[in-house]
Amino acid sequence: MAVCARLCGVGQSRRCRRRQRHNQPDQGSDSDMDEEEEERIVGRTVPSVGRGPEISSPSAAAGPSVAGKATGESGRANVNTGPPTPRSLLHMPPELLVEIFSSLPGTELPTLALVCKKFRQILNTETVWRRRCSEEFGMREDLRKLEVVGVSSRELYTKHANLCVKLLPDYKHMDYRDTCILWMHILGLWQPDIGPYGGLLNVVVDGLYIIGWMYLPPHDPRVEDPMRQRPLFRIHMWENNKALVECMYGHKGPHKGDIQIGKKDEFSTKCNQTDHHRMPGGRQEEFRTWLEEEWGRTLEDIFHEHMQELILMKFIYTSQYDNCLTYRRIYLPPRLPSDLLQPGLFKGTYGSHGLEIIMLSFHGSRVRATKLTGDPNVPAGQLTLDVDLNRPVRLPDLEHQHSVEELSRLVLGVHEEAQQAAQNPDVAPQMASNGDGSMAADAGADCLEGAMDAPSQSPQPGPSRSNSAPSDVQPFILPVGVMARNEVYPRSCKMCFYGTGLIAGHGFTSPERTPGLFVLFDEDRFGFIWLELKSFSLYSRLTDRLAHGYAPDMERFEAMLCNMQSWTS
Repeated sequence: MAVCARLCGVGQSRRCRRRQRHNQPDQGSDSDMDEEEEERIVGRTVPSVGRGPEISSPSAAAGPSVAGKATGESGRANVNTGPPTPRSLLHMPPELLVEIFSSLPGTELPTLALVCKKFRQILNTETVWRRRCSEEFGMREDLRKLEVVGVSSRELYTKHANLCVKLLPDYKHMDYRDTCILWMHILGLWQPDIGPYGGLLNVVVDGLYIIGWMYLPPHDPRVEDPMRQRPLFRIHMWENNKALVECMYGHKGPHKGDIQIGKKDEFSTKCNQTDHHRMPGGRQEEFRTWLEEEWGRTLEDIFHEHMQELILMKFIYTSQYDNCLTYRRIYLPPRLPSDLLQPGLFKGTYGSHGLEIIMLSFHGSRVRATKLTGDPNVPAGQLTLDVDLNRPVRLPDLEHQHSVEELSRLVLGVHEEAQQAAQNPDVAPQMASNGDGSMAADAGADCLEGAMDAPSQSPQPGPSRSNSAPSDVQPFILPVGVMARNEVYPRSCKMCFYGTGLIAGHGFTSPERTPGLFVLFDEDRFGFIWLELKSFSLYSRLTDRLAHGYAPDMERFEAMLCNMQSWTS
């Protein structure tokens, strides 16, 4: 705003003149200011900005004497064939002023409206406030629809700015930039502290509300179906500028709740009317309803006794958190040019535990998958997959892929080499072998090298870009005896790599990493064969738009991953 003040010629002296005019009788209001005085005030300091071309004409800036000489002693004015040069901001076209004012912080615009009548008229334009709502609060919906029902973009901006003041008591003692940083403390991605089960919460601005949406995986085993969303809370600003927090849990509609912002990157929600969560039929009816929503089936449809125990255990555990929850901030992994595919969130099958959400990220030559939702065996926050891109595996022909013994021989051979390399870190890692001493990863290494070099050809790779040539695609089929929750998996793959998966007993007891095979199908799907469990997990990309979730840098993301593992270790 300081730059704008210099451009417009406002400041302490300007306010003093306004007070002097206010004390003089019969001088008129500020809205009736003489246009010549407005031009003189607004355009006075424009030439002193020193950036870009001056917008006042040379003859006007030089004064009356110089202007007289410019016209010549004979009184003939010099003919200017070009467009007239604006003498001040007041002489600029309205559409240019709209563009300039739209780029300023919204909290500074009311002060700018006090400069003159023309500025005040420009700042009544909906385009200005529509852009501020979009850039500062991430409102991507069609704001014109709200204008049709009588809600202006300016009113919408004011409500959210006032809500920022209510959520942040120290707002008046901060400058605008600090306030924006704290505003982002509410918007973005969060992981609820629900013991081993975790979760994914996305807080967004939606019209006149700030809403916390819980993202739930699709029903098992339909891993490629879209995510389900459930509102947990919302914040609304009433006309008296009072922030109202409402709990959205249960089936009786919104009711009273609270939000407490504690330490950095953490906040809590509390329900003040938990009776709204109860159902007339008691806990049995609540369980039936929860089961249909969570799993898309009834208990009678689930014949596996162990699976019934796991489902009942999850219902009892998660029901304890329906009145108070704590959330911790999480980030999406940043994209690096060397990444094999676009990192991000994926849904995966985990046997009797159902579908879970994992975060795929790249760390040099390694690919890691961290659980955002978990189970009693391996809880949320733990590193479920660790893949070594330096150890590709070339699959045998389609006929031999049916044999689980052949696949085990290939993967276990690489596993032994990886263990030897870990014991002797000074020895350069070798590629996988076929078990008989011959190298099996030459083709895989060439394919990986091509995939790693491909992003450098385009400065902004997108998730739809293919990372390998069609000739690199090879047929794929699961070996006989390997169980898969979803039999509808791709029958061709691009690359395979050696990796390990984390398994543990109930309560995360005796955790260990077991060898397996990472199978890359395409940009949005991959799989993992757990050799010891003889099980196959299929993962599909989560395509929902998560605008405020990206990490500012890789260091912040790495620190978050370390914290996530400590939450449930």
